[in-house]
Amino acid sequence: MSAAVDSQRAAELLVDFRLPILARELSARLASDGHAAALSTVLELLEAEAEARDQRRTERLLRLSGLPNAKTFDSLDESALPRKVLAQLRELSSGDFVERGDNVLCFGLPGRGKSHAAAALGHSLVRRGYQVLFTPAFRLVQELLLAKRDLSLPRALRKLDSFDVLILDDIGYVQQSQDEVEVLFTLLSERYERRSVVITSNLVFSEWNSIFKNPMTTAAAIDRLVHHSVILEFSGRSRRAEEASRRSRGSEEAAR
Repeated sequence: MSAAVDSQRAAELLVDFRLPILARELSARLASDGHAAALSTVLELLEAEAEARDQRRTERLLRLSGLPNAKTFDSLDESALPRKVLAQLRELSSGDFVERGDNVLCFGLPGRGKSHAAAALGHSLVRRGYQVLFTPAFRLVQELLLAKRDLSLPRALRKLDSFDVLILDDIGYVQQSQDEVEVLFTLLSERYERRSVVITSNLVFSEWNSIFKNPMTTAAAIDRLVHHSVILEFSGRSRRAEEASRRSRGSEEAAR
């Protein structure tokens, strides 16, 4: 690597570290004092510092994310997923959809890998520096409902707005009171075209009246979610059913 490239890279890192005077003066001072050769060593240390900072940031974001530790792309059974879904997940893991404020909607019957795939996508985005929150939809709705009763819903929504990506797992289980429907709709409206939402659901859109109760509210919620979105359709056999079948066969063979 040339001295000019080393100098530019060191300056970039120092700016990232919020050390503008060092960024401006370091290379020139080393050269004027006859220590230009030391720049490569300094750059090695700066790169090490940048890597350590990235690691600490990733660990902090993971702690805040609520993501299941074991549900990553490494543990995802790709053979059980449709090829189109795998291709979509790889593209989504770049994070471009987050920059656009797009949504990701995961549909399929229970046991098809929706939650694992959504969590794996969340892990990938955290490692790219995005702030992600993974939560069962019913739990977040309950928290927002409590905030509404305490007259602190705007503050709760602002806190959620700090997350680049909100992963709502199993939205189909939100089938409760009108107040709960209202806070869920408010959340989706607040994030519309600004912050990304990833949703997993056992229910297709035609069944969402059971969630939002009112046809107009259902149509409005779907319209906001679909306007800028990627839809992943999970098909195939239930992974949980297959695992149970394998365990049953293993028990039968052991008993023989």
